[in-house]
Amino acid sequence: MTHPFHPLCGREYDLIQYRHFWGEDRVVYVDERGEARSLPARWTSAVADDPAVVVSAGRSHFRVADLVELAKLVRGAAR
Repeated sequence: MTHPFHPLCGREYDLIQYRHFWGEDRVVYVDERGEARSLPARWTSAVADDPAVVVSAGRSHFRVADLVELAKLVRGAAR
């Protein structure tokens, strides 16, 4: 788990499955109680870090793709 705000950050689990469901890529693992759990793959080391985050070294609060999407929403709302 690599997401800095997740309570399991820093823990390691065996990957049971990697697949696309709930509208995104997710990983499935077995928790301490033996139950299968899933979470977004982007919160784990199963996915490479976002290149924008790596290049900015954490200096930017927003990703370019997110700002472009926001601009589209604002433009649509203004019409």
